[in-house]
Parts: sequence; C-alpha cells; structure tokens
Amino acid sequence: MTERKGILLRLDPAVHDALTRWANDELRSTNAQIEFLLRRALTEAGRMPSRAREMRGPGRPPRAPAE
Repeated sequence: MTERKGILLRLDPAVHDALTRWANDELRSTNAQIEFLLRRALTEAGRMPSRAREMRGPGRPPRAPAE
C-alpha cells in the first residue's frame, strides 16, 4: 500500500466540532471526512488527479476471515 501523507491542519474549534458531528453522522473519522470533502471539491473543480486511489467507504472495514 502506498504511504499516505500527513499534514498539520489548524481549524477554528467550531469548524472542527461541526466536521466531527458530520463525520459521526456518516460513520467516518474526522480525518476521513476532511479527505472526503477535499476529494469531492477536487472532483467538482475538475482537478482530481487520475492517479489518486479510490477512498474506502464509510464505516469499519470488514473483519479478516478467521484462519
């Protein structure tokens, strides 16, 4: 799997709280919600790179089968 880039993001506390509530409503982490919104904005602006991987869907990943 390709390494993901980390960034430091400073947000107004009220904006962070609103993002967290929205993320919880959609069963995402706050980080995943921010990435989802950025990807949607890039796509709508026609700036999403074709080499970008698909984002995993909301919720927990499926459990690995028992051996």
